[in-house]
Amino acid sequence: MPAIEEKRISKKINTRPIGVFDSGVGGLSVLLKLKRLLPKENFVFLADQLYVPYGEKNKKELVNRVYKITDYLRKRHDIKMMVVACNTATCAAIGELRNKYSLPIVGTVPAIKKAAENTKTKKIAVISTPSTSKSLALQKLIKDYCQGIKVLNIGCKDLEDAVERGELMGGEVRRLLFKYLDRIKNSKIDQLVLGCTHYPFLKQAIVKIVGPGVNLLDGGEGIARHAKSLLSNYLMENNAEKKEKIIYLTTGDPKKFSKIASKLMKEKIKSRKVAF
Repeated sequence: MPAIEEKRISKKINTRPIGVFDSGVGGLSVLLKLKRLLPKENFVFLADQLYVPYGEKNKKELVNRVYKITDYLRKRHDIKMMVVACNTATCAAIGELRNKYSLPIVGTVPAIKKAAENTKTKKIAVISTPSTSKSLALQKLIKDYCQGIKVLNIGCKDLEDAVERGELMGGEVRRLLFKYLDRIKNSKIDQLVLGCTHYPFLKQAIVKIVGPGVNLLDGGEGIARHAKSLLSNYLMENNAEKKEKIIYLTTGDPKKFSKIASKLMKEKIKSRKVAF
């Protein structure tokens, strides 16, 4: 990773925003955790909805897209940190990002390690996009932390799209969840890793299928703690007393994004369209 510029320790940069992006609305689940842990920080959230779903794109496509997003957020919004609020983009491009850019970058990693530590039955499952489920990054996590543990690795096509449409409890979501979670029934799995940032918004629907005996894990809390630690280490914390400012952007339809984001965030959200 290139060296962090000396100017980053200046008090003058404290109010610069943190960039957060995802293929769509899923990254809002990460933004919620960031807001709670870092209430004084400013954020720019970008939903790359023109290119959703990321889970069906190859590595080259994802790396190129992530470069463009990072360039845009740095040049237009002068971000001090980037949070890749997308498991698929992290698995495909986090190494390339850290090699190319000199700002702190926080990725989203499926909570495999925590699931492995928590399991009593020695059986866990991870659901993610098709791309993440096949990624070398996920395979490495399983290899590193799941010795002696049976892991069901389930790629879920179309589930990300359902959340993008704001469908959290409808018939289509239930059909998809029953399809992908059927393998968990009678498997004695006690930990289910939500390996896509869209999936925490489906927790209520998932619990109805797998039951209360299966613990659901996502990486949101860990991401927020890591971001907080990096801000402290690089003396980048926003110490202003003003309430945080959040800018919402989308490469897709801003009216549609604003409507669904308002539903997910449980507050009025207004976004604007950007192109690059």
